Amino acid sequence: MGYQVSGDLVKVSGVLEKRLQPLGVKVEWLQFAQGPQMMEAMNVGRIDLGFVGETPPIFAQAASSPIVYVVGSRITPETGKNSVIAVPPNSPIKSVRDIKGQTVVFQRASASHYFIIRALEEVGLKISDVTVKSLPNVEATAPFIQGRIPVWVTGDPYYAMAEKAGKIRVIRDARGINSPGGYYVAYKPFAVENLALLKIVIEEIDKIEQWAARNRPQAVKLLAPAQKIDEDLMARIINRRTFGRRAITPTLLKEQQRVADLFFQNKVIPKPVNVTDAALTSAQYAALTPNSISQS
Repeated sequence: MGYQVSGDLVKVSGVLEKRLQPLGVKVEWLQFAQGPQMMEAMNVGRIDLGFVGETPPIFAQAASSPIVYVVGSRITPETGKNSVIAVPPNSPIKSVRDIKGQTVVFQRASASHYFIIRALEEVGLKISDVTVKSLPNVEATAPFIQGRIPVWVTGDPYYAMAEKAGKIRVIRDARGINSPGGYYVAYKPFAVENLALLKIVIEEIDKIEQWAARNRPQAVKLLAPAQKIDEDLMARIINRRTFGRRAITPTLLKEQQRVADLFFQNKVIPKPVNVTDAALTSAQYAALTPNSISQS
């Protein structure tokens, strides 16, 4: 299992270990700075399954990585509150339109990449109208808090850290940005050979997320010690988060295709990407998707 520095409820809860140990399956976890680094590891078979935003799989496909979409994310009108385009509090920048000509910092090929392109598009700008500097959130947080980054595209927990420090002003969050959401993505050879196992894993992932959605204060107490941050900060993070999975369907794949097309149109990826090339068959999805998972 791959997970990101920002933390993983499934890892901390230990639900996979509890469910899989009786089956003789051991779970190993590898940590990555963000989604793009995780996809690089999956490309060479270092991990079997991991959660990323909508963007990293497209860049992985453009690099001919052997990946498949396994299960998507539940989307609500509040989805996106935890991702922001931000500036220092005393910045003269007031809106997305004002960032034309500015240096914008984010992790290339991450969910932030799609977010900034869409936000610029909304106000008649293109990614070529700004100077992009690629930096993982873990490396950008301190320079931003120190006022050395003019525009930052980021998300929790880094957003919450800067917010608590009083060193951030949000000019737009990602609500309504028309993202299909993130995915659990698998190394294709592993997925094809382990559909029944994946069904069990997805079921446990969805169950712990549904529990967290209903019990946010308890989720805060579970995650805060593991992340080594205080409960006040973790509460900000958990209260902005959308929990739950949704099945991979033709409709969802069409939504993801729009993301891929946007990247190619903006010359961010070198060739068109056909999202369905990283999809399993309908019969395989039926075999790995628990009945509890929403189809929409």
